[in-house]
Amino acid sequence: MDQFEATVPVQRAVTDGPRIPVVPGFARRAAVAEQSAPQSPRASGKALRDRVPRASHDSLVLPVGRPDAVRAVKESNRGRVPGLAPIRVGRMAATPFAFLRGSAGLMAHDLMGTPVTGVGAQLCGDAHAANFGLYGDARGSLVIDLNDFDETVFGPWEWDLKRLATSLVLAGREAGADEDTCRQGAYDTVGAYRRTMRLLARLPALDAWNAIADEELVSHTDARDLLGTLERVSQKARNNTSARFAAKSTEESEDGGRRFVDAPPVLRRVPDVEAAAVAAGLGDYVRTISEDRVPLLARYAIHDVAFRVVGTGSVGTRSYVVLLLDHRGEPLVLQVKEARSSALAPYLPTVGFDVPDVAHEGRRVVLGQKRMQVVSDILLGWATVGGRQFQVRQFRNRKGSVDPVALTADQVDDYGRMTGALLARAHAHSADPRLIAGYCGKNDELDEAMADFAVTYADRTEADHAELVRAVGSGRIAAELGV
Repeated sequence: MDQFEATVPVQRAVTDGPRIPVVPGFARRAAVAEQSAPQSPRASGKALRDRVPRASHDSLVLPVGRPDAVRAVKESNRGRVPGLAPIRVGRMAATPFAFLRGSAGLMAHDLMGTPVTGVGAQLCGDAHAANFGLYGDARGSLVIDLNDFDETVFGPWEWDLKRLATSLVLAGREAGADEDTCRQGAYDTVGAYRRTMRLLARLPALDAWNAIADEELVSHTDARDLLGTLERVSQKARNNTSARFAAKSTEESEDGGRRFVDAPPVLRRVPDVEAAAVAAGLGDYVRTISEDRVPLLARYAIHDVAFRVVGTGSVGTRSYVVLLLDHRGEPLVLQVKEARSSALAPYLPTVGFDVPDVAHEGRRVVLGQKRMQVVSDILLGWATVGGRQFQVRQFRNRKGSVDPVALTADQVDDYGRMTGALLARAHAHSADPRLIAGYCGKNDELDEAMADFAVTYADRTEADHAELVRAVGSGRIAAELGV
């Protein structure tokens, strides 16, 4: 169809945020100003406890006018591909943890009624236990971090942490762990976040940015019971590549190239007009990646485009896989995934956070991902196809993840500590760790409160899930189960 051209003018992706002025004596004057400031960031964080006691984070007061579970799911389906809505409902109806995965907007609605310090960070927006995992860096090594950013936005750090802690309770229950173990998983998640933020607050800024290398993560979080699981996931991730996906999902075409093979309902080829529109959109995508990557893409030609159904929270959004081949016929697969507005955005003004105008939702996702991860996909970018906005990334880039509902009871708290530490590192890229560490403190008061919240909200989620299951059974909402 089309071929990437190295001669296309390239515009570097520009990140938001302040520029550092080069001013003689700037560093000295800044240091003096900090010394003379009435409070250090740590002290300012500690002072926030007077207004928002750490123990208050155990509370859950559902806002007036909260939609019931079925209405919330129907509203979140608006604008998605209508024929795929039953698949999404069916996946959410599978378990309470699956319901949580698909209801980031409903939880954000509920979090409006919970305490916030007013300290902001770049949020994942959907920081549940299944949204952490392994992926390949530019040299093919595996790194572990947050790996889903569809809902990313700047907002209260507490929202990500409470969602993560709640997900540990639900995942533990589904795995068959007893209630004490589930609560302990949430407690350890928050404790690891708090301790990691304290560690980052003590480090020089550059060291904190890259802290907790993957080889140190297990020892830092005392997650040794996860070693065997992580090794198995790593082995699987190393084989989870574009080449492997292409070998399973494509066949040789008449012109000697390759094309996708229909595998409904998950994968289907698209009409030529639709495929051409996606290919044309990738011309603009090239202008959004780093200039030094353009010659790499110029060595590939687009051979086919297919529509592929994605994960629980994203089912029904438009998502394509694009098959590219190099001069040897070796494949590279890109995912072109529709980027809708963040599900958290409508609720942020209520808790004092402005939502900036977003020129392109794909750009929002990409910049949010780069702000939170230590290492990101080198081909991240964005595009517009048929008037809709998309993010673009490598597909099957050695990705692998721990299935939190398959953990044994003695692994739940280990996994909670590991993900809590990763979330703290991600937040510290956009929020001053000294400020959050000052608020969180040395003792476990916050850990206890948020663990109580997590159990309470897990109960709420189970009730919402049961309501959805009843609605599916009565025919109030259509669902396609087991897909």
